[in-house]
Amino acid sequence: MDKRIGTKKPVTISMPRHVEPEEFTDAKAAVEALSALYERNTQFLRDAFDKVAKGEALDTTHFRAFYPEIRLSTSSYAQIDSRLAFGHVSSPGQYAATITRPDLFGNYLEEQIRLLIRNHGHPITVQESTTPIPIHFAFLEGTYVESSVADAFTRPLRDLFDVPDLNATDDRIVNGEYETDDIDGIMPLSPFTAQRVDYSLHRLSHYTATRPMHFQNYVLFTNYQFYIDEFCALARKLMAEGGGGYERFIEPGNLVTEAGDDKPSSGVPLGRLPQMPAYHLARSDSSGITMVNIGVGPSNAKTITDHIAVLRPHAWLMLGHCAGLRNTQALGDYVLAHAYVREDHVLDDDLPVWVPIPALAEVQVALELAVAEITGLEGYDLKRIMRTGTVATIDNRNWELRDQRGPVKRLSQSRAIALDMESATIAANGFRFRVPYGTLLCVSDKPLHGELKLPGMATEFYKRQVAQHLQIGIRALEKLAEMPPEKLHSRKLRSFFEMAFQ
Repeated sequence: MDKRIGTKKPVTISMPRHVEPEEFTDAKAAVEALSALYERNTQFLRDAFDKVAKGEALDTTHFRAFYPEIRLSTSSYAQIDSRLAFGHVSSPGQYAATITRPDLFGNYLEEQIRLLIRNHGHPITVQESTTPIPIHFAFLEGTYVESSVADAFTRPLRDLFDVPDLNATDDRIVNGEYETDDIDGIMPLSPFTAQRVDYSLHRLSHYTATRPMHFQNYVLFTNYQFYIDEFCALARKLMAEGGGGYERFIEPGNLVTEAGDDKPSSGVPLGRLPQMPAYHLARSDSSGITMVNIGVGPSNAKTITDHIAVLRPHAWLMLGHCAGLRNTQALGDYVLAHAYVREDHVLDDDLPVWVPIPALAEVQVALELAVAEITGLEGYDLKRIMRTGTVATIDNRNWELRDQRGPVKRLSQSRAIALDMESATIAANGFRFRVPYGTLLCVSDKPLHGELKLPGMATEFYKRQVAQHLQIGIRALEKLAEMPPEKLHSRKLRSFFEMAFQ
């Protein structure tokens, strides 16, 4: 299909043949239609790119193809099962979501569409959207374009193809800042647009050196490499012994070790690790565990959770070290966060500090039960090694070197029992993105009481405590994975006017 637009030099817009909208009452069939439309349109762009690179296309042609989308129309205020946190819309109207990578999100999409059809009794419409697919996002995962190819272009890339529009790639929907007038009165079904998802998928590969397809629905974050080393040792042992319920272990460079093997069967070893390396104990249904070393600081914590959120995980937990703020705490004690003081500041523009970040009962119970199970302590005895309370997150690692009167007073007034640089950020972004979250920290020093780790003490502490702490985190996620999603995803995380998708 060609269409003329007026410019100084006439430009022809070349697009694939238009596909008429189609209604579906079967979720699987709807996802198959989305996949077919997406594959056709991205293949059109890839073929066009090859033609341009070979000099086989006119330099007055602009190639364009659109994301597929799904639509729901309902005219009823019918009361939906009030126990559900997702899978329905709250009022009559027209709803839509642009879709990308049905190959990656197929199971997720099928479940969300199935719930919409079941809860509202209306068909879902699959059609082409009006949002162009940027050429950067049309390439197959892992594609590498030589710089010499781009050098061969006689015109700028954006003259020939649509490119990412960062003005429209934002979090207005998930932040609740969208206006229906901005989107032709159509309300969103999904927390993210297709282009926002594609942007994060590309950033995930960059930051973690593993493909998005390897990420699991249950995620552990840590701020120390010691935890990663222990996770890798455990994962390799599981693989060598047959998997222990997991099917493969993936490391940066997409090194894949299958259950029953003692070394990777595919992937490329990296010369150096990426900024935030990810490791995956995977299952085919994505119910395994991903662990990411986010390093130190709230900026990293926000960055990685901004991107992992588009994968719609079922839960994420922070495991790391903290400063114990009470004299009654000992090095190695655990802190189960039930509230947060946010002095990290990286989310101030997205989630004001006056917004409370509630503890989620399902996650809290799973963490406490896991601590009891791994340590062998329970009930009142558990209080000897674990304290539940407020965790404060700060953006200044050397806060102790400043006048302490202000920070110490605020920490005391808030009843904080621990201080770190990541936990509140991860919890707040979980709240913002509707991803169940939790925090279990380990006291590694007590700066207010003059207890700092000496080199020998630190080595022994890490040997003894990291393995147990990691086992607790894994066991907690396994408990959460045993829950049905409708129980785990709390209504506490949903606002007045919510998207239907989980």
